[in-house]
Amino acid sequence: MGTASKNRRQHTFQYNLLLSIGTTFILFAVCFSIYQYRREKEYKIDIMHSRLQMYNYELAHELGENNMTNKALFDDFVNSHNLNGLRVTIIDTLGNVLLDSYESNLSQLDNHLERAEISRALVDGNGYDIKRTSESTHTTYFYSATRINNVIVRSAVPYSAELTRSLQADNSYLFFALALTILLGFVLYWTTHRISRHIGYLREFAVKAEEGSALDHELERKLPDDELGEISHTIIMLYWKLRHSEEERVRMKRQLTQNAAHELKTPAASIHGYLESILDNPNMDNEQRLHFLQRCFAQSERMNKLLQDMSMLTKLDEMDDKQSPSQQERREISIETIVHNVLDDTALQLQSRNITPKLDICQPSTLIADTYLIYSIFRNLIDNAIAYATGATQIKIVCQAVPNGNKHRYNIVVEDNGSGVSHEHLPHLFERFYRVDKGRSRKMGGTGLGLAIVKNAIAAHGGTVSAESAVNGGLSIRFDLSD
Repeated sequence: MGTASKNRRQHTFQYNLLLSIGTTFILFAVCFSIYQYRREKEYKIDIMHSRLQMYNYELAHELGENNMTNKALFDDFVNSHNLNGLRVTIIDTLGNVLLDSYESNLSQLDNHLERAEISRALVDGNGYDIKRTSESTHTTYFYSATRINNVIVRSAVPYSAELTRSLQADNSYLFFALALTILLGFVLYWTTHRISRHIGYLREFAVKAEEGSALDHELERKLPDDELGEISHTIIMLYWKLRHSEEERVRMKRQLTQNAAHELKTPAASIHGYLESILDNPNMDNEQRLHFLQRCFAQSERMNKLLQDMSMLTKLDEMDDKQSPSQQERREISIETIVHNVLDDTALQLQSRNITPKLDICQPSTLIADTYLIYSIFRNLIDNAIAYATGATQIKIVCQAVPNGNKHRYNIVVEDNGSGVSHEHLPHLFERFYRVDKGRSRKMGGTGLGLAIVKNAIAAHGGTVSAESAVNGGLSIRFDLSD
């Protein structure tokens, strides 16, 4: 039932497309044929009219301007140029018949001023009328009139079967047009069937996608090598990337949840153990109880820091929403001011580790950004150097401006001269909960999210970040920021 319904819908699309295009084409072909028929018929009439005009001019030339009404000369010319059934008439400009090759009693002839060919000849110099029956001979004629000075020469040919055939349009082109229409009809059918087939394929793909079927094999399907094939391939690739990115996001969220649970389990277990010891030993001396409480406080601080970092990552994951508060809170800030604020806040830690900051920041260094996120970038990088750059004596921060249209793009390097990081760890430093030395990191109170926050905060400002070994052996973090 479902397959029949699908085929019916596909045929309906093809039928509608074929009907709309075919109707337009047939209508055009019919209109063109009618136009061509009339045009050829007028051409045949013009030929007949031109022949009779030549006869009229020859009569006028033979008789001469002064003898146009001379009956003897008129009869001699008509008899010497005898054409089957030809009737010749001389008419003055008032419509009165002066001479006629068929009628000798001219008084019986009506005034010809209202005749179509006469009225046209008086205005345009010549005129014709098709298939009009003569009131005197009761014969149907083709009339052609020519004005010669003050008279009008009119010749008329009776409508015989031969004349009728000669004035008819040649219908051979109609057979050619019909054959061409049929041929183009087959081409149109093939084209619409092909389009319908590929649209049906896209519909089948959409149905499978909606049902959640596996679609990786769809990439291997043979597609046409044209724009329709490119569109189909692009749609499939976009869906494939979207689906896999969604799966990757779900995997990362699941991994984040698992890692967070694992990271929270250790301080939670420690707090539970210390508090249980205090409760189970009411006679514990005050010094040991204070030590246990201090350890509980330290572990709770670690849990609080971990929750804050996770909250920050969640906020950064939602930065794609243009209505998010992070987008609305952006304002003009100074990178130099932010760096100095971070150095002031970490001055005691830097002093205790004998680390001297060195700055090389361009002027100006302003951009439109989220103050808190830019602060967190530099704070996490400096905290990371303080905690893990063993033997470091210097942290160097370099900021260079690169023109970017009417604004600037800032290339920034944060580099220490410590022991550095092994090459195999460099590509993973910005992954969530990744630690070079897991045991040492936990002892230092790290959450494993600092550099992940740095990466996401930089990405939220249209930048990228990378880690490499510094020339002096330390760690060099390079990134860029723009409005």
